[in-house]
Amino acid sequence: MHTAETLTLARLPSGVPVQTTVHTYGDGDASDGDSAGGQPASGDGPTLYVQAAQHGREVNGTEVLRRLHERLDHDAVSGTLVAVPVADPLTFDRVSYTTPEELDSVNSNMNRVWPGDAEGSLHERMAAALWEYAGEADAIVDLHTGSPEMLTHTVYLKGNNESRRLAAAFGADLLLAEAAGDEADVEWSERNFGGKLRVAATREGIPSITPELAHSKQLVEPAIETGVRGVQNVMKELGMLPGDPEIPSDLRTARNHLGRVTASDSGLFHPGPDTALGETVEAGDHLGRVYDPTTYEVLQEVTADRAGFVYSVAREATVTAGETLVGVALPLRDGVE
Repeated sequence: MHTAETLTLARLPSGVPVQTTVHTYGDGDASDGDSAGGQPASGDGPTLYVQAAQHGREVNGTEVLRRLHERLDHDAVSGTLVAVPVADPLTFDRVSYTTPEELDSVNSNMNRVWPGDAEGSLHERMAAALWEYAGEADAIVDLHTGSPEMLTHTVYLKGNNESRRLAAAFGADLLLAEAAGDEADVEWSERNFGGKLRVAATREGIPSITPELAHSKQLVEPAIETGVRGVQNVMKELGMLPGDPEIPSDLRTARNHLGRVTASDSGLFHPGPDTALGETVEAGDHLGRVYDPTTYEVLQEVTADRAGFVYSVAREATVTAGETLVGVALPLRDGVE
């Protein structure tokens, strides 16, 4: 079966409600009518929660859920699939990553406040409303997209075996195990990464993954089809659909957390001619340079600080200090982590 519920996430100062739609498939059944929060009913199988467009410019995940809706045999789902195609309508309407200060001066990024607070800032209230569904799930897929020049990958919390199992089943180009807490660098605490949906849910005992489908603002067929296949693969892995996950044999799935090369100063970034997705690099390899556009002075010779392979390259030339220029994926010890 399939039901669609209008969910009120929060209210604007004018009293206008911020609303989205929650789709439920299979054994579970959503409550009827408008709601400020609810829970999927338990079925005979597991509950999978999938959401997209937590960042409004990341639209490929929204299209993934529309196509999944069209292709899925709604009566054949064992268990319950809960799908939210637009998790943050405020950023979606603005085609943006965050909301302006006028809407949430405390937490502009929704993916830093999970599991939310029903009496908190606007984004905290929105997260709390969705957590009524996500927090009751047995597994979570939080669909995101990255930059156009990025290999599709799936992120999971380092050391969590169940999350890694789902990440491998999703079948993206590679896995990235994200270090957390004391194992992470200072950016973890400075940017409140502990408030990501995937991290908060995993720490609550709910295996969770974040597929990064590449490409923001544009609907890109390879990314969309990878996402549809990936969600179906996760459902198969959980026993919600018949069959085994359909994972291409040539995908690199044993890679760990981000090895990012950042800008030491602001300016224009010019990648090197050999800096390309999938290329293997060694520590010290030249990746490009940052220069001052007014004086022409070279501010930084960008080099790899470790061996690995390139999975992202910044193609928007104007960069600020600290911005990621090149992402280098690192081989896992013994292939798993």
